[in-house]
Amino acid sequence: MGASYQVRGNVAVITLDNPPVNGLGYDTRREFSAGVERALADAAVAAIVITGAGKAFSGGADIKEFGSPKAVGEPNLLSLIRQLEGATKPVVAAVHSVCMGGGLELALGCHYRVAAPGANVALPEVKIGLIPGAGGTQRLPRVLGVETALNMIVSGEAVKSELLAAIPGQKLFDRIFSEDLLDAACGFAGETAAVHAAGQPLPLVRELKATHPNADAYFQFARNMVKGMAKNFPAPARCVDAVEAAVKRKFDDGMAYERELFTALMFTPECKALRHAFFGERAASKIPDVPEDTPQRTIRKVAVIGAGTMGGGISMNFLNAGIPVVILEMKQEALDRGVATIRKNYDNQVRKGKLKQDKLDARLALLSTTLDYADIADADMVIEAVFEEMGVKEKVFKKLDEVMKPGAILASNTSTLDVNKIAAFTKRPQDVVGTHFFSPANVMKLLEVVRGAKTAKDVLATVMALAKKIRKTAVVSGVCDGFIGNRMIEQYSRQAGFLLEEGCTPAQVDRAVEKFGFAMGPFRMGDLAGNDIGWAIRKRRYLEKPHMRYSKTADLLCEMGRYGQKTGAGWYDYQAGKREAMPSPVVVAMIDKHRAELGITPRRISDDEIVHRLVYSLVNEGAKILEDGIASKASDIDMVYLTGYGFPLHRGGPMCYADQQGLFNVVQTMKRFAANPHDDASFWQPAPLLATLAAESRSFT
Repeated sequence: MGASYQVRGNVAVITLDNPPVNGLGYDTRREFSAGVERALADAAVAAIVITGAGKAFSGGADIKEFGSPKAVGEPNLLSLIRQLEGATKPVVAAVHSVCMGGGLELALGCHYRVAAPGANVALPEVKIGLIPGAGGTQRLPRVLGVETALNMIVSGEAVKSELLAAIPGQKLFDRIFSEDLLDAACGFAGETAAVHAAGQPLPLVRELKATHPNADAYFQFARNMVKGMAKNFPAPARCVDAVEAAVKRKFDDGMAYERELFTALMFTPECKALRHAFFGERAASKIPDVPEDTPQRTIRKVAVIGAGTMGGGISMNFLNAGIPVVILEMKQEALDRGVATIRKNYDNQVRKGKLKQDKLDARLALLSTTLDYADIADADMVIEAVFEEMGVKEKVFKKLDEVMKPGAILASNTSTLDVNKIAAFTKRPQDVVGTHFFSPANVMKLLEVVRGAKTAKDVLATVMALAKKIRKTAVVSGVCDGFIGNRMIEQYSRQAGFLLEEGCTPAQVDRAVEKFGFAMGPFRMGDLAGNDIGWAIRKRRYLEKPHMRYSKTADLLCEMGRYGQKTGAGWYDYQAGKREAMPSPVVVAMIDKHRAELGITPRRISDDEIVHRLVYSLVNEGAKILEDGIASKASDIDMVYLTGYGFPLHRGGPMCYADQQGLFNVVQTMKRFAANPHDDASFWQPAPLLATLAAESRSFT
């Protein structure tokens, strides 16, 4: 693996070959460079074609080498590009399938570029908090024009090769070939060799001009747009700066400036957080004791029990992926309501231009309904999405055990209940798994896959692969009350309650947390989800965990019938038909009265204390989850919070944030919280893992 070399007529073909996307790793770069040298030294070779093996030209840097010495080892990407620019024979990039990041920068260093239609072309570095670092910001504006190039660089999104080739005056692609790309590229390379045989200079992108008729006004406009859209991330603004340099500076000066910006961004907390999330999402699919080649069960048809909000949302995920779904309910009215909601959701997408009518029709054609368990017996997987109560789950799983075919996967969409108990209701516990979707299930990216004590490895492998197919980020959790996400959010919610008792208002807590970057504060989140749901869970926990202290404010709120947006009143007041949260004098009075009954004198609490009591409560419980083996790695916890709980992406998740603060500092802050007479001092004793890592100057990640 690396790069292969062959000669076709008078054309040398160098093929990048580093699966899966021909990443430009150290060995690949060395073999590529050697191939170029060999071609230049061979008198029989008149031109060089560069392409990629398999399903990519090149996806750019080899992520397996990120952070290692090999990533910057010579020849680095800049050296390869200089080698291509200095070549005395025409070099043609034959682009297909995927041409991204360093792969596109490599192609821009070639003298000519040809492409197959349908190739995805992008500079996606901004998505990991960086700008292109090998000339992308300087060369792309020279071949595509400033505005098109800047849009691509700031968004990081891919554009099809044929769309780019259709831009008037573009110089990115010299030809688009619909026939066999390599044959056509070799023919084109032979033509260029003949053209340059007399010694005419070879074209270089660096020698083109990047111009804009109203550069100052345009770049100011671009900065204003970026500032509004990416306020927590510095990289998009630096993209604007770098592209401006392509217009206003000499090429080599622009390259030096790009490198300066790239290097500075590499060490920002936001870049570290985005890279952590990038790797964390890929690592989440890897289960330590389940090999990647574990055989998977075939899933051709899925059944969903329950046509409510959750069941309908879950069904849509599979319909979107082209997998037939049958929904089972006990009453026809419930089925009709559920199907109507699914249709309404799809109709809304069509109205907004996000879905074409023929796609809607195709998806609904995959949906069927039934009132009879016998009609789902042949499904390969069944997902139960009924009321969150063990007695209800028991009836469903005993029935599923009777009717489902052997080998069918039996999944429970439980958010807190014991999956081992649910599995024990069947004679096939190896087939039972938890699939905790987050509401709205057709939108939220997270899927907690709950591994029971007897869940078979092939069941896990199948569900993880299926999650990818329905575009979810799947994270494996062991069995405990609340799994990863809800077990941690319990401590977060407890701290939010204690803050109210000590002097905060719901609005003050929410403002502080949202300023930190959360999508929503704990009290607005409670109103959205329904405060009665948390109330029901707490009632169970009062019996199961009599030693654990809670603030009574949330119970008092529910006793007033203030369940949230659905009742028009929760921690906030809501006007009919609107979602705007308005501070409630009634709630503030209730909190004041309760505080007085406890004999607590309210104190002024800073935003910093609010944020760190809430976030560090997640961190400490997360450390316990790692100790207990509920999560296999800290990055899994971060992925749960980034994709399911609105934790700010630029902070990287609770465990990543704690690492960046320094675990020694986290522990010291927790000790201060433990000294607070109104808080739960026992909770603020650092988890043994956290204490050990802090003492040894180590980190979670």
